[in-house]
Amino acid sequence: MADNQVLISALVGWTVAQLLKTIIDLILNRSFSAERLVGSGGMPSSHSATVCGLTTAAGLVYGVSSFEFAISFVLASVVMYDAMGVRREAGKQAKLLNMILEQDSFRLTNEAFQQRLKELIGHTPLQVLAGAALGIALAFAVDGCYA
Repeated sequence: MADNQVLISALVGWTVAQLLKTIIDLILNRSFSAERLVGSGGMPSSHSATVCGLTTAAGLVYGVSSFEFAISFVLASVVMYDAMGVRREAGKQAKLLNMILEQDSFRLTNEAFQQRLKELIGHTPLQVLAGAALGIALAFAVDGCYA
């Protein structure tokens, strides 16, 4: 596995993005949240860092005309579009539903409605862009280690 530059680039992208996300959350909220180490949402997008690290490394190792690059490029496009679109909208809906469920006039006794919905699941375009830039930069750094 250590000799698989493409996989290592993707894993480094995810790891560094999650660590940065945790540090940023710690600074902004002045408290440590272990969930940020593995959770989705927030700055930078670890999904974008992962797939852009994967795509960049595939381009560096196999060339931009390769099927490896083509597949990873399409995957990256879908993942980043989903992060900014569907997942971001789902997070907005979760926030609204949580607000409704917290109202005194709207109390449900079913246990399924007692747990808050996860709100931080999508990304803003800036968070996706930051994750993409991070993944690309880290793939070049990893490439330098393999040279």
